[in-house]
Amino acid sequence: MTSSMSRTPCKIPAMKGFEQKSYVGLKAALYNVRTYPFGSTEVACRAVLIVSNGLRTILVACQLQRSDSAILSSINAREVFLVPSKPAVPPMPSKTAKPVIDQPLQISRRARRNRKSPTQRAAFQETNISPENLIYPLFIHQGEVDIPIKTMPGRYMLGWRHGLIEEVARARDVGVNSIVLYPKVPDALKSPTGEEAFNDNGLVQRTVRLLKDKFPDLVIYTDVNFDEYSLSGHGGIIREDGVILNDETIHQLRKQAISQARAGADVVCTSEMLDGRVGAVRAALDAEGFHHVSIMSYSVKYTSSLYGRFRKVELDKKTYQINPANSREALIEAQEDEAEGADILMVKPAVPSLDIIRLLKDQTLLPVGACQVSGEYSMIKAAGLLKMIDEEKVMMESLICLRRAGADLILTYFALQAATVLCGEHRKFVFD
Repeated sequence: MTSSMSRTPCKIPAMKGFEQKSYVGLKAALYNVRTYPFGSTEVACRAVLIVSNGLRTILVACQLQRSDSAILSSINAREVFLVPSKPAVPPMPSKTAKPVIDQPLQISRRARRNRKSPTQRAAFQETNISPENLIYPLFIHQGEVDIPIKTMPGRYMLGWRHGLIEEVARARDVGVNSIVLYPKVPDALKSPTGEEAFNDNGLVQRTVRLLKDKFPDLVIYTDVNFDEYSLSGHGGIIREDGVILNDETIHQLRKQAISQARAGADVVCTSEMLDGRVGAVRAALDAEGFHHVSIMSYSVKYTSSLYGRFRKVELDKKTYQINPANSREALIEAQEDEAEGADILMVKPAVPSLDIIRLLKDQTLLPVGACQVSGEYSMIKAAGLLKMIDEEKVMMESLICLRRAGADLILTYFALQAATVLCGEHRKFVFD
């Protein structure tokens, strides 16, 4: 049965802000609704009245053709009663109660048996991570003030003396003793041929000497990279027609690597994807007596949209970085770098390249590294700040997955934060 809509002044006290609902039927029904400050209201309904018995609970009485006075009489006579705000909790099942099954499944191996206690889960965890697996990337500039990086929450462009020293000390306190330096070079020092890159008194070279004086056992990685020193932001010298000059650029990279080794760098990172760069840098280092200086080659550096910390480059880098759709090409590049004398093979970006890390690990006996780039860091940080994920758990999961894929080293902006977690977990992180 239905009834027509009507607007009837309701003199019964009601609650302001009530989200009104309409009900149709002959039987009375009661519903709990939210509590608001008391006040009178005019109700538009199908004979639905909002009433109260004086307690801080509202009742919706649904019955056709009942007057206000009839509703009030029902309340006073307790014909209308309160409905509990929460359903009654069902009693606990009897401890002796068991599911009714004919017979247990005949399963020869039950994997859950090895997961039944925290101790067993920790004992059988196949992959672990420690602060020694982490390389901490640090941005530096010529000034003294630490400048926040807007696109990377929690990261700073550090003053090359005080801010940097303090950050390195914090990292060492939690077991991270490997860093890589990324300089912010003033535009006035940039040029088409990047001579500032091999200035023995340049920002990176001065910083390496300072750090080695303060922390002699610190492992310092330096970036043999042209784009921070070029006016274009590209990873090489550009010809007038826009072509990147491969061999001419490598000639400059050789000088840069020697200058960094002379300052005290332990590992030089050939991060530009130019043909023959590893062999050329190895030969140059050996010729200058730096046989002990290692080369970490960015053997697999994809043209990823997850890069780009501070500026946009007008020309893309697709002519010298790898198409993200390709895996065989990545293997070819890595094999070439190994043959030319690389000591460590790096893959960049990290998590999107888990398959490549695994593939590379199966093909080489060299250590394999993974570079968790700025975009990967920022995505986790942003989602964590918005409370969309548990930042710490996702951070640790991303790192342990890189280790599981085969990464011996992980270059990550989370190094300090992750190592702090590991110290709290006695340097072994267990998913439990």
